[in-house]
Amino acid sequence: MAVQAVYFSDRDGLDMALKHPETMLFTSKADADARDKVLELAEEIQVYLARKVEGLSDELAEKCAMVIAEDKDLFQKALKKPDLLNAAQD
Repeated sequence: MAVQAVYFSDRDGLDMALKHPETMLFTSKADADARDKVLELAEEIQVYLARKVEGLSDELAEKCAMVIAEDKDLFQKALKKPDLLNAAQD
């Protein structure tokens, strides 16, 4: 039997990572670090949205922030070409 190292972001927590191994457990530290950066960005976006959008619930702000953080590359490109946001995605 072989031993395999797995990585997860502390922001997700071990319990959550074990419940969602396909998206929160990684075989490389680099992938886990990338996930951690997405979560860090999402936290900051959530605070921003909560401050800027009156009446936005914490749950909805968290969901919106996560979508934006996970698709940050698309949003960066859309700043130059807005129609990319709703172009057909492959």
